[in-house]
Order: sequence, then C-alpha cells, then structure tokens
Amino acid sequence: MRFDVVTLFPEIFEAVTEQGITSRARERGLWSCAFWNPREQTTDAHRTVDDRPFGGGPGMVMMAEPLAQTVDAIRAQGNHGRVISFAPSGKRLTDKRVRELVAANEDIILICGRYEGIDQRFLDTYVDEVISIGDFVLSGGELPACTLIDAIVRQIPGAIKQLSTDDESFATGLLDAPHYTRPEVWRELPVPDVLMSGHHANIEKWRRTESLRFTLQTRPDLVKIADSLGKLSKADYRELKALDPEGNYLKT
Repeated sequence: MRFDVVTLFPEIFEAVTEQGITSRARERGLWSCAFWNPREQTTDAHRTVDDRPFGGGPGMVMMAEPLAQTVDAIRAQGNHGRVISFAPSGKRLTDKRVRELVAANEDIILICGRYEGIDQRFLDTYVDEVISIGDFVLSGGELPACTLIDAIVRQIPGAIKQLSTDDESFATGLLDAPHYTRPEVWRELPVPDVLMSGHHANIEKWRRTESLRFTLQTRPDLVKIADSLGKLSKADYRELKALDPEGNYLKT
C-alpha cells in the first residue's frame, strides 16, 4: 500500500516511518510513503501557501491552488487513490473504517491541513473523505495522518501476527480484557489466579467476562452496538445480566 502525504512538516512522520511495527513493515515492503510539500508548487518569493480568510476572522487559511497542484503532481506519479483530509468536523475514525481501507488495498493521498483550515473549494473538488480522530482541535493534520497510517499498516497482512489484530479491542465489538505480565506479584498486587491456572477454557471465559465488564464500565455504547450487530453469544448475555441486571447498557 502506498501513501502520499501532503504536509509542511514531513519530519513528524518519522514516528511511523522509522519506529516500531510500522517501520519494520515498511522495511519489508508492505507499505511505502512519500512526502510532498505544497510550497514546492508555489511561484512567489515567499513560497506562500496560506492567506487571510475572506469575511475576516483570526488566523490564516491554506490556499486551494498549491494543494491542488500538489495532488495533481501526485496523480502524475501514479497514485490515483482516495484523497483523505482531517478535521474535527469529519466523520469519526473507527476500527471498521480502518479495516475497510485495508480491505480496499488502494493507494491513499493524505492532506495535512494547518492554520485555521483549508479553502473549502479544494475540499469540495479534490478530497473524497474528511476524517476526525476525536472532538478536539490539533495544530495540524500530521498527527491524525500518523494515527491513520499506523492503524492501517498494523492491519496489513504480515505486519504483525494475525492473532494479535483479530483479538484486540474493537475487533470483536468490545474492549479488550486487562493484561498482566511478570512479576506474579507487583507491589503486593497479584496476577489473577485464573491466569496462572493453565486452564485455557477458564482463562478464555475470564477474559470474555472481563472484556464485558470493562466495556460496560467505560464504553457501554459499544455493548449496545455489539448487541445490535449480533456479536454477543448466549453466554455473553448471561454475563451481562449478572454484571448489569437492569440492562442499563441497552438504554445508552
């Protein structure tokens, strides 16, 4: 999979190109990334990519033409894939959307805005999808783009062990159960006995129960979604009834 990233700050992306799972997957040729600075498409002495907003207001707005010419240059280099930008007003990124993008196996162009935003005319004519990673404001689109790249790459077959991605939070519609490692007792806090028992069926049952408990406590909306999608078993419903006798998760 190929990413072409339009950004004023390509060095930010070293977090995904040079570190961890994504770096190793890149070294194995599972994905590639190129960076494009829209200043390279300008002709004035100051290499201007932003200007004051019409109608007044604070800050500056990224101009449409340098971004459009940058995308045109990327297209000329062979990336005809989906164009994605980032803004709090976009559609919230989910595990489901990440898996859809992985399954499509298409190249992607990422537009990293800065300042107060991007000229709407560019968004209307060049951008296929605007994504939000949460209800908050960042200084630019680079960190959301890093987030999307990381989420996609780790789902690419061969990037990590398949069991890890199939069994993690959101893959089953619920949050993951708690994890423990050595030492067996840390500051007088022991690992749950069931995890030390070697009884795999009991361990799996415990993990499922704890997953339900944790999701009920922190994201009850996910339990309701899993219920609506038919992802809960009869055993799950019995556990939910024991954990939440009044069925409050169905009322969220």
